[in-house]
Amino acid sequence: METKEFNDITLICKDCGKEFIWTSGEQAFYDEKGFTNPPARCKEDRDKRKAERNSNRNDFRRNDSNRFAYRTEDN
Repeated sequence: METKEFNDITLICKDCGKEFIWTSGEQAFYDEKGFTNPPARCKEDRDKRKAERNSNRNDFRRNDSNRFAYRTEDN
């Protein structure tokens, strides 16, 4: 099996515009998982987006019980 060498790379976050380091260890992880694109966002912005998705998912679950109207014999 071929051993790849990775070096730390400085990237720019597409949300906040700050520089962040994509470490060699993170690159090795991406390579192992078959991911072909580098991260577009810094860790802080990735965490923010993840929290927003989880919050929206939980809101849906809370409201899920009200999704369906039940028929009664009178309808």
